[in-house]
Amino acid sequence: MKNIFMILVLSLSFVGCKQEIKPTDIAKLNGYWEITKVVFDKGEEKAYGMNENFDFFKIKHLKGTRTKVTAQLDGTFLTTNTFETVSVRFAGEKVYLDYKTNYAKWSEELITLTDEELVVKNAENKEYHYKKTGPINLLNDGKETK
Repeated sequence: MKNIFMILVLSLSFVGCKQEIKPTDIAKLNGYWEITKVVFDKGEEKAYGMNENFDFFKIKHLKGTRTKVTAQLDGTFLTTNTFETVSVRFAGEKVYLDYKTNYAKWSEELITLTDEELVVKNAENKEYHYKKTGPINLLNDGKETK
């Protein structure tokens, strides 16, 4: 009986710690995000090392875009005209990112959003963990990267 009580208390503490994402937090999405790992529905993880590809979010008034970009050695990013439109949707206590292209529509639940961390979960219950990143100038040419 004591063990059941302890498990219940621990479970409630984890549920109580879930981050509440507010409309004012959505501005934290803006910028470059690098994937760090994927957690699959059965708990397995796939870790990612250093990436040259990033997701760039530009959101204003709960609408915007997500573009895949490639980091360059001089601190700049290459991009294509390929992007997804993004709408942020609040549904009760949950927040969703609704994506749309000319070919598809899909949603991801926004689990965590801080200045440094982003976690989203897709329809297959895969969690994608990202860290905030920015340009890195490896050529050290003395120019400041913006």
